[in-house]
Amino acid sequence: QVHLVESGGGLVQTGGSLRLSCAASGSIFRIDTMGWYRQAPGKQRELVADIASGGSTNYADSVKGRFTISRDNAKNTVYLQMNSLKPEDTAVYYCNAEVTILQMDQLHGLDYWGQGTLVTVSS
Repeated sequence: QVHLVESGGGLVQTGGSLRLSCAASGSIFRIDTMGWYRQAPGKQRELVADIASGGSTNYADSVKGRFTISRDNAKNTVYLQMNSLKPEDTAVYYCNAEVTILQMDQLHGLDYWGQGTLVTVSS
């Protein structure tokens, strides 16, 4: 089994910064893309940013220039540095990882999600 544990959410004022972390643990053979998604009240979950194992990144237009995603492959951890936060960034942020596990001598590719961490930006 694989678990993703997020940390770093909280309450911050407009213009402030937060850093989210997500550590994957368990029977991991390989992790491909890791990413952060968010879901605001009454809205659908949306991609914030993701990063491939080789380091290439992808950002939602709404966070470009303000958020930075990074990862430490040795620690199976992905980070999201969020600067210049706005009230519209308020949401539950979820970590996602595309994980390959070895089970019964076979490789299986599965998608895992963290439990979510709340980010609240006050105006």
